[in-house]
Amino acid sequence: MIPTLEWTEAGVRLLDQSALPGRVEYRLCRDHHEVATGIREMVVRGAPAIGVAAALGVALGVKRSAARTMAELAPEFEAISAELGATRPTAVNLFWAIERMRACFAAHAGGTVAGVKQALEAEARRIYDDDIAINRAMGRHGAALLPAAGRVLTHCNAGALATAGYGTALGVIRAAVEAGKQIEVFADETRPYLQGARLTAWELQQDQIPVTVITDNMAGHFLRTGNFAAVIVGADRIAANGDVANKIGTYGVAVLAKENGVPFYVAAPRSTLDLSLASGEAIPIEQRSAAEVTHLQGVRITPEGVPVAHPAFDVTPHRYVTAIITEAGVARPPYEASLARLMHHADAAPASGPGRRGA
Repeated sequence: MIPTLEWTEAGVRLLDQSALPGRVEYRLCRDHHEVATGIREMVVRGAPAIGVAAALGVALGVKRSAARTMAELAPEFEAISAELGATRPTAVNLFWAIERMRACFAAHAGGTVAGVKQALEAEARRIYDDDIAINRAMGRHGAALLPAAGRVLTHCNAGALATAGYGTALGVIRAAVEAGKQIEVFADETRPYLQGARLTAWELQQDQIPVTVITDNMAGHFLRTGNFAAVIVGADRIAANGDVANKIGTYGVAVLAKENGVPFYVAAPRSTLDLSLASGEAIPIEQRSAAEVTHLQGVRITPEGVPVAHPAFDVTPHRYVTAIITEAGVARPPYEASLARLMHHADAAPASGPGRRGA
């Protein structure tokens, strides 16, 4: 896959996902302010990719610092971390990555400014590399849940574009195809940002994996009549009881899947688990601009003056979730026990860090 984001000597390069599928363009972020803007404006999106971008942004911000002593650098480091942490509230990977960078900073605080800069860059690169390895491990675990041939429905984009590479939900599909399984994907368009229609369809087309785009309100029809093997989605935060926050519309798809006897799988790295939250009721839900609903590609599609609500995510209660796929294995109900066990499982791809801290 084409790289979603890259560390370069000139800055952090982000694949501009607002331009896809029409144009493949990169935005060069020359400082951490521009990385924060890229996250906030969804130039880069998807929970794992947001976390990686934040780590690269912290490293870039410190690299650009003119501080001569650690006493000067420490408050600057905290300001950089705070700015990146304020970009988007729901995806817990953002905060996990920043905490990992904070731990790296603390571990090298007794050294030189130059040493800290090198350590933070190396840590950000490790987070990038770990994400790809984690996604591949997740794909192997998830592929075993899919039949030799069948249809799979997905919502939003949880692919290579939402990660450093390979993908979470689409990583499961990729791994199944690589294992020789004949998988056909149906992608919800995912209003209002159209991640399914614009991004999932584009990246699956690049990999020559069969994909059909449907509008969001067609999901029930196809799950009832289309002989689907599974629904697979990603996640932005998962509570201790297995409640899942994901792109708005996921909850409705989960209810429809259960009604029609279709397994509903969630694929997410352990960095998405927030075991400090007892349930999804405590997950903060980002409210985005009304303009993303009222306008489509710059053209107004609703009457002037009509109020608009735009929560970017919803929470799917754990009773609708058949299994949660992580790099350490597959969790099944009761999730309080299985997720805690997987969080501390040592036999996994490169560790995504210790348990979640509150965001």
